[in-house]
Amino acid sequence: MVRKCDFENFKSCASALSPYRQPSAAGIRWFCHAGHNFANVSDGHKQPLRAHPVPFLILLASFGQWLNLSVMPLRMRECSRFLLITLPLACRKVDATIAIMKTITALLALCTLTFAAIAEPALTIYNQNFAVVRDTVPLDLKAGANPVVYSGATAQVEPDSVILRDPAGKHSLQILEQNYRNDPVSQELLLSLFEGKTIDFQNIRTKDSTQITELIPGKIVRSGFVPGGGNTQPIIEVNGKLQFSLPGEPLFPDLGSDTILKPAFNWLLQSDKAGSFDAEVGYVTEGFDWSASYNLVSPEKGDLCDLVGWITMNNNSGKTFENAKIKLMAGDVNKIQPQAYGGGRPMFKGARAMVMDAMAEAPAVSEKAFDEFHLYSIARPTTLHDHETKQVEFVHAEKMFAPTIYVYDGAQGYQFYGLNYDRGYGQSDNKKIIVQREFKNAETNQLGIALPAGKLRFYRRDDDGQLQFVGENTIDHTPRNETVRITTGNSFDLVGERKQTDFHVDTAEKWMDETFEIKLRNRKKTDAVEIRVVEHLYRWSNWSITAKSDEFTKKDSQTIEFRIPVKPDEEKTVTYTVHYSW
Repeated sequence: MVRKCDFENFKSCASALSPYRQPSAAGIRWFCHAGHNFANVSDGHKQPLRAHPVPFLILLASFGQWLNLSVMPLRMRECSRFLLITLPLACRKVDATIAIMKTITALLALCTLTFAAIAEPALTIYNQNFAVVRDTVPLDLKAGANPVVYSGATAQVEPDSVILRDPAGKHSLQILEQNYRNDPVSQELLLSLFEGKTIDFQNIRTKDSTQITELIPGKIVRSGFVPGGGNTQPIIEVNGKLQFSLPGEPLFPDLGSDTILKPAFNWLLQSDKAGSFDAEVGYVTEGFDWSASYNLVSPEKGDLCDLVGWITMNNNSGKTFENAKIKLMAGDVNKIQPQAYGGGRPMFKGARAMVMDAMAEAPAVSEKAFDEFHLYSIARPTTLHDHETKQVEFVHAEKMFAPTIYVYDGAQGYQFYGLNYDRGYGQSDNKKIIVQREFKNAETNQLGIALPAGKLRFYRRDDDGQLQFVGENTIDHTPRNETVRITTGNSFDLVGERKQTDFHVDTAEKWMDETFEIKLRNRKKTDAVEIRVVEHLYRWSNWSITAKSDEFTKKDSQTIEFRIPVKPDEEKTVTYTVHYSW
């Protein structure tokens, strides 16, 4: 049996639900989880439950005793309600256990429905050092103009991006005037407020191995505070003499009449009618960033790998967000950066438009296309503290096919810039054969999710099963069904050698011939490899291959590629002749 009751009617509800046994004189114990401590509240000590963060309490009556279970703390504005769950006294032990499990299942479903309606802070973080925040503001307004102070924003909020509305649509709100103050009280600021006045300075000095505390009156001639930063030296008058340092720790009589403890908005709100409700505020703020990183683990032999992707979020906004719904926007969003002179902060699409997009309802999915970008949603609410870095796994693929590719580009960096018959152009002593890994981002390859840009690290297990780091690189934003190919390093046991063996040019007849010889050596003891030889035809746009030792593939208008299998301890030679005409 499940029933809701208020705190004040708890005992009467308990009595009604358990006619077999009344609460004992010792009292019913209520266990309220608060951090790592538990509070025991008896009949004779009615402590309001709202002082604790636990909104629900389950009480099971069985075997003539009260059994107590505590539900994990859930966030609510009011904590004066709980659920009472009772079991018949005559239940057997096994039946009671089954009933308890069924009851808990029903309770969890009820909690889900109850808390779905409770607003949680929401963040949409962009990987460009900003985020869109959605939060709630409790308001108690009268009809007409209302002064309201809101100090729950971050320290890096963009004031002109603020949106305030009633999510229920019952109240019409308008911000008639908004003032944003970001000058929290500090020692320097208070010194400036007391300029021209005399205050006490506390000084601690040592005399005869004993610390002595003394109060020194001093008149603040100049505080040294400069609005906007760049403090100068203070000037203090002590005993009729001036000094350019504080004589001790200043002791202020009060905070003054025009100071704030943290950044705050002062609003003048126009409401069409009186009422108390939770308004929704949204704004753009700097101080947030996120990035993706990937770890690819290969076995000692073979091309079937495991891929794990991590999302790393950084909060340097000056505010902690508890139990926040977090979404991450991947893509190249055009946002105009603040001007150096500290002017306004216009944004592509507008700050307010970004806020409205983030405040719109969206299904709770892990990844989806959004406009021309991709949106990643963290599955459950999480707390993101100020100056905290949080990581969440977002992709996990096992036995993904990612073959190793060996590429020899002996003339890497040489390109076609126009007619060139300089004999020495394109000559290089590069012998390195680069190692690349390639995989297709498709469901048939255990993936098929849009991969945001980030760092990709490569590991390979040795014959002892230990992981060894073998390289890293970065990938760009990669849509599904596209191929990722990145370089991990250079091969130790593979060597390439390229040289020009013939060159002839006839400027009168407007033609040119060039011949190359490429040698490939595999010094591995047991592994045969395929080496892709990339050749750039950089002398002119009109060309043809007139002689070749192996078949090739034309990759683009200026590039051809040979794929050469090389056995262990074998050397292969590739030759070709290219004819240019103009």
